Amino acid sequence: MKTFRIAIDGPSGAGKSTVAKAVAKKLGFIQVDTGAMYRSVGLYIYRMGIEPTDADKVIPELKNINIDLGFSDEGQRIYLNGEDVSEKIRQNEISAYASKVSAIPAVREFLLGMQRKVASEHNVVMDGRDIGTVILPDAELKIFQTASVRERAKRRYDELIAKGQIVDMEQIKKEIEERDYNDSHRATAPLRPADDAVIIDNSNITIEENVGMIAALYELRK
Repeated sequence: MKTFRIAIDGPSGAGKSTVAKAVAKKLGFIQVDTGAMYRSVGLYIYRMGIEPTDADKVIPELKNINIDLGFSDEGQRIYLNGEDVSEKIRQNEISAYASKVSAIPAVREFLLGMQRKVASEHNVVMDGRDIGTVILPDAELKIFQTASVRERAKRRYDELIAKGQIVDMEQIKKEIEERDYNDSHRATAPLRPADDAVIIDNSNITIEENVGMIAALYELRK
């Protein structure tokens, strides 16, 4: 079965998952949020009280982690050892854990097969940090989606305030800058645009415009 794969990469807070979900719905594809998989590993390691940079302790735990994806009209749900953790993995602390455990090569290898299998069986919009460069290097369409640090911090701030959390804009900005540095400087699969990726800066465009641009690119390449 020949499938069409759209890879969307970019830094934290660039709206990759939101746009990927909308593009998938528009095209009738399945959205695969790979970041949610890393967050699930991060959540497990956090609950175990293990430092996310301690590869000697993280790696033996991988055999105890089972991640399942669920797909519906509402998008992807993610299950960690049978528990729906789709909301729990979105906490700031878990984001930091995800970034650090994802720098461990064994963790990336652990999830690689799962991600490629889904893409071989379905038309997918897959978003993450290294989809176009590592996971699906031969994807038919590659997007590198970004936005300014200030704009990404504002989005995160508004999101957390809407959930009733008390947060500091400057602290969020600092965390985003730190994650950008970690993601782009790690030894394994650093964050960077694929050579043939289309770069979209969505700092000053709407989600609808962002989705429309990707859908138009799909029409040209399908």
